[in-house]
Amino acid sequence: MNLPESVTIVEVGPRDGLQNEPGTVPTQVKIDLIDRLARVGLPVVEATSFVHPDWVPQLADAEDVLAGITPVEGVRYPVLVPNERGLDRALAAGVHEIAVFAAASEEFSQRNLNRSIAESLEMFEPVVRRARHEGLRVRGYASMVCGCPYQGEVPVDDVRRVTVSLFELGCDEVSLGDTVGVGTGGQVQHLIEQLAPQVLLDRLAVHLHDTYGQGLANTLAALEAGVSIADTSAGGLGGCPYAAGAKGNLATEDLVYALHGSGVVTGVDLEGLVDTTGWLAQTLGKPPASRVAEAVLARRHADS
Repeated sequence: MNLPESVTIVEVGPRDGLQNEPGTVPTQVKIDLIDRLARVGLPVVEATSFVHPDWVPQLADAEDVLAGITPVEGVRYPVLVPNERGLDRALAAGVHEIAVFAAASEEFSQRNLNRSIAESLEMFEPVVRRARHEGLRVRGYASMVCGCPYQGEVPVDDVRRVTVSLFELGCDEVSLGDTVGVGTGGQVQHLIEQLAPQVLLDRLAVHLHDTYGQGLANTLAALEAGVSIADTSAGGLGGCPYAAGAKGNLATEDLVYALHGSGVVTGVDLEGLVDTTGWLAQTLGKPPASRVAEAVLARRHADS
């Protein structure tokens, strides 16, 4: 496989994963999870989101979580912000990096953001401008890039338009999200090839859910196509409230195992990561949705 020499893994479990948990996760558990993930060598741990508590009750404790973590030198802790009010809260909490979330699907944008794609990008313009003025790093998410539960196929031109627009607004990096996990490797590679003439591949990331079991294959396909940043979630945490049966992100352990076995550097301690996943599974009272974690934990149990 023609993979990069190294890959930056963006751990999104504490935000994108936990926000879908049905029961309230204690603030201290979130803090411990973030600290554990940072200590095993993950360079980026997306910590929380400053959305309105009515929208995502699970993340209503964003300020307390950020105040409670023990930052590891060199680790970035971005937070998601939906609007200027969210940015106000993030700035007050002392964050150094934010992310904004746009949809490449017009139907999804209308149904869930109550505005068109153009209107959503217009809403983000002052958010990104202010964040950059304050010296923050800004990441953009382009969701539904491989398909949408409402409109079905999402034209590549729409993905291109949103991705380019996010860069033009001032985003340092844009993550392409197959939010409902319907994409395939060929589709992902074709999408990246179509974007390549207009964006820098080293500023693109992929955020690929595993609904149809394609998360790992699709991520490796993206890496072969020239991307070197991948979003994953410890233990495969997460889901999508907009699509029945949608699973979480690709499990961090599964990608790390595949990359290390292929000679790709991640800087992540796989055994330590599995320790964290095992701890989290016990804490949440459910098994990890990760084949690697399942296998390693079973081996440890057999050897004990």
